[in-house]
Amino acid sequence: MAASAHVRPEDQFLCSICLDMFTDPVSTTCGHNFCKNCITQHWDNTDQYLCPMCKTVFNTRPELKINTLFAEMVAKFRQKSQEEPNSSSSEQQAAKPGEVPCDVCTETKLKALKSCLVCLTSYCDTHLQPHLTLSGLKRHHLMDPVEKLADRMCMKHDKPLELFCKTDHACVCMFCTVLEHKTHDVVPLKDEYELKKAELRKTEAEIQQMIQERRLKIQDIQQSVDLSKKSADRETAEGVEVFTALIELVQKSLNKLQEAIQEKHRSTEKQAEDFIKELEQEICELKKRSTEVETLSHSEDHLHFVQTFTSIGAAPPMKVWKQVSVRPPSYEGTVVRAVSQLEEELSKDMKDLFENELKRVQQFTVDVSLDPDTAHPALFLSDDEKQVHLGDVKQNLPHKPESFSECACVLGKQSFSSGRFYFEVQVKGKTDWELGVVRESINRKGPITPTPEDGHWIISLRNGNEYKAFACPLVYLSLKSIPQKVGVFVDYEEGLVSFYDVDSAALIFSFTGYCFSDNLLPIFGPGLNDEGKNSAPLIITTVKHTE
Repeated sequence: MAASAHVRPEDQFLCSICLDMFTDPVSTTCGHNFCKNCITQHWDNTDQYLCPMCKTVFNTRPELKINTLFAEMVAKFRQKSQEEPNSSSSEQQAAKPGEVPCDVCTETKLKALKSCLVCLTSYCDTHLQPHLTLSGLKRHHLMDPVEKLADRMCMKHDKPLELFCKTDHACVCMFCTVLEHKTHDVVPLKDEYELKKAELRKTEAEIQQMIQERRLKIQDIQQSVDLSKKSADRETAEGVEVFTALIELVQKSLNKLQEAIQEKHRSTEKQAEDFIKELEQEICELKKRSTEVETLSHSEDHLHFVQTFTSIGAAPPMKVWKQVSVRPPSYEGTVVRAVSQLEEELSKDMKDLFENELKRVQQFTVDVSLDPDTAHPALFLSDDEKQVHLGDVKQNLPHKPESFSECACVLGKQSFSSGRFYFEVQVKGKTDWELGVVRESINRKGPITPTPEDGHWIISLRNGNEYKAFACPLVYLSLKSIPQKVGVFVDYEEGLVSFYDVDSAALIFSFTGYCFSDNLLPIFGPGLNDEGKNSAPLIITTVKHTE
């Protein structure tokens, strides 16, 4: 009685098979009611005739007759329900697009609250009640509503997919474990769920870690951009200052040139003006004498004529202008001399500029030493690994995979994969040498093509006076002085390799616009001995910062 008190009145008129209101209700001998069509189809699909509610077994299939009295009660209840809709049903919401609808509702499909994996049916609140109240249905596995419940059943055995085969990585039912997957590693689906969920949490943690790493990388890149902006602003300011000074110097030289030319012209103009003024004065005097002569020529006073003629009869003494001339000054060479003087001043300013540039790159000085393991067998290194020269004979050394086999070169021990670095090498007294940096991964066996495309950024001296930069194409260098000490500067991020004549503070050559992606190492080639003419070693020297 206590149990029946919790059953809602409307549940008494629901078939426990279709979970809908009875249609043509029939009663079994055990006292339970079903829709005639529901119990008939149920017994048609089973070998035993038993009551779906209490599991009472009938030896023979019972003859079913419609329970007229109960049918009338159902009809009245149905009519009443239609006239006064159930308040709880009216409060329920109709299933919206994307939501799982109740499979039992015949008219407006309400939103399902649960899905039954045994019945393979989704239920709204009203049609779910039998699963919550009837003992036979309480044992069914309910879950949050899902679509396509049939996909959760084994296609072969029509049983729930409750297990997981680790061997085949597939969901299986109980029958599968004794047939196709008999010898396989099978675990409950829940266990595999927990395992995969733990893996998913691990994956999520890894993803979050990757996100964090990328956020840090963004910060790092942004910092690099900020540093680049500061460097660009600083370099721009310095460039504006230098070029403004150069423009002022050029303008000053132009003004001086114009002034010199105008001064010559003014001197010529002044001389001409003086001559013209003197000539005009003489013309005035001559006109005056001409008037006197004209007047005297008309005089009939014999005495006056003769007396006056003596003073005006002859032309007055005047300056001889035949040899006098105004020669235009020569302006030839004026511009050339001005440009030459400007060049001298610019050279002085450029020397100051390069000295300042050299001071800046010397701030990135690193300690570089030679790596004996990379040296060609004919090369001899000093004990402090700072000097190298080519011997007359090849040393009998054990083979080393990192050494050069044909190119008489040696690499530095230190490698660089970022930032800026600078070092200096003495080349005094040599007629042949090679200097620069290379990728760590360059080929060291057999012939070598020393170009940037093959990972070499190198300049060289050949025959005592032939300087070359191994760019593409090859660049022959014209130097004003013979370098005694060469500085090598690398800006990894900028893709820049520059070479300086340290003593004259002059730029020799720059490789620009490259994208470095490998470690870079210094490279040293002392050149052939040339019968003692090139016996001086290459020496890595201590950098003495330019004052």
